[in-house]
Amino acid sequence: MRLIVFLFGLIIFHAGVCQEDTLVYATGKIVSVATKEPVVARVTYESIPYGSHAGMLNGSEYRFAFFDREKYSIVVEAPGYNKAKFLLDPATARERVVTLDIELVRTEVVASAPPAADAPSRPRTHELHVGNIIPLPNLTFQPRSTIIDKTSYQELDEILKILRNNPRLVIQLEGHTDLQGNPQQLMKLSEDRVEAVRKYLIDKGVSKSQVKTKAFGGTRPLSTENTDAARALNRRVEVRILEN
Repeated sequence: MRLIVFLFGLIIFHAGVCQEDTLVYATGKIVSVATKEPVVARVTYESIPYGSHAGMLNGSEYRFAFFDREKYSIVVEAPGYNKAKFLLDPATARERVVTLDIELVRTEVVASAPPAADAPSRPRTHELHVGNIIPLPNLTFQPRSTIIDKTSYQELDEILKILRNNPRLVIQLEGHTDLQGNPQQLMKLSEDRVEAVRKYLIDKGVSKSQVKTKAFGGTRPLSTENTDAARALNRRVEVRILEN
């Protein structure tokens, strides 16, 4: 009888070890984009699309397991910083680990009086602090293409003026896609799109040393909802201030 109990316990232990050995883990550090110092944040995560596995962590580092090899969305929040949202895919794991270090951008609060109803429209102004991100909501491409829509030129010319007026400024064009398609192809598409934007700026006379690029594909969605509006929101190019 004791032998049976022992063998039964050994089987359970072995099953637990095997399950542990086959799990994939998400892990990373949370830092300030400006100082690279650790930031204590709240990390909320859930499997998608149904949220059957979810949890919450607090600290400047995170680690959790991917169950059933599902993708997970995570939201990172810290006082004084902009909320950050990401998508983690176990298919990108190396040695059973998906590593994503998260850089948080400080919230910029700029007080200003609302414009008068009859005031003429003015170009947008941007805070050029290191780490700030300038969204380009009017920058669009032809579907699944790297061809910039002509309607986007005015948006890009604003960035062009900023670079010309600030010769010490260095920016990073960051390309993002929606979640529809092969991850490798989405990464390549986002890479080609930011290169197209960089070429536009350089062809207009901007120094090559002022414009860097980085592609994220669909790994950093703003929304994981399965709607046309969410997909359009995720397809974007943003400008990050690297040096000033």
